[in-house]
Amino acid sequence: MSQPDVPFPQSPVVPTMVDGDHTIQFSCHKGISCWNACCSNIDISLTPYDIVRLKKHLGISSTEFLRDYTVPYEMEKDGMAGVKLRPIENGTACRFMQPEGCGVYADRPTACRYYPVALLSMRRQDEYVDRQSYAIVKEDHCKGHEVARSISVDDYRKEQGLPEYDELARGWRQLVLKKKSSGPTIGTPSLKSRQLFFMASYDIDTFHSFVESEAFSRLFAMTDDERTLILADDVELLQFSFRFLRQVLFGEQSIALNEEAAKERLESWKARQIEIEREAAEKRAKLDEEMAREGFNEEDSGLGVCDDDGASCARD
Repeated sequence: MSQPDVPFPQSPVVPTMVDGDHTIQFSCHKGISCWNACCSNIDISLTPYDIVRLKKHLGISSTEFLRDYTVPYEMEKDGMAGVKLRPIENGTACRFMQPEGCGVYADRPTACRYYPVALLSMRRQDEYVDRQSYAIVKEDHCKGHEVARSISVDDYRKEQGLPEYDELARGWRQLVLKKKSSGPTIGTPSLKSRQLFFMASYDIDTFHSFVESEAFSRLFAMTDDERTLILADDVELLQFSFRFLRQVLFGEQSIALNEEAAKERLESWKARQIEIEREAAEKRAKLDEEMAREGFNEEDSGLGVCDDDGASCARD
């Protein structure tokens, strides 16, 4: 089984893994001595559904929200980007924190709803579905664990409105897990793939414009009614974006292509492969020429030739 995707990767606290029927003792309420303490030093990763809820709450576009309220981070080296809430300027506190509590409480992020529980999503390499487990995190500043109130993890999730949040972000979590568990068999995603992942995952308003575009219509064989239904609601569009990414990143066909456009893309890909081979041959010829001038041959040097991005090398 792959390693769990722990939401607190830099936390010094080692979480205890449990199942949904595990009982915790916890309560967070105004008047407790640690009120707002966890909001004073944040490290909050956002799901795509978190962004949809928060941008609507603030009455701004997803593009504006990403620019003004978030910072990107690498979920894995040279891989897909995640998004975290940006704290206050020159500080660590959440920008939505108020003396009376969270200023966006009705639409607070998944990580905030879960605390002090954390969702761990795992997937075996030979499986197509993810498995859910949970972690209990106890930090010194949190006094909620000292309150005599018992509740199961499953009931706590329901109380915090998490089943909806988890279900609507599940397609995205599966994408992330699939990429991580695939490892080098998929390879390092290209810049274009990383940009598509970021747009389709987080910038739902830009993705909306993309689906509306003539270029999208030329490529994908969708009826006007199908596209209208998807574009009418951000949540529907978000679920469609996960299908789109599975098709683009992993070749899992669920959106029909226009035959002519698909043929054009195939021809374009073939032409690009020929161009890559030509460039590699030119580089090899240039290297051979330079080595000959210096009195070396390939056997002496042990050198091979790599392509532009260094993804593959050849040696005779």
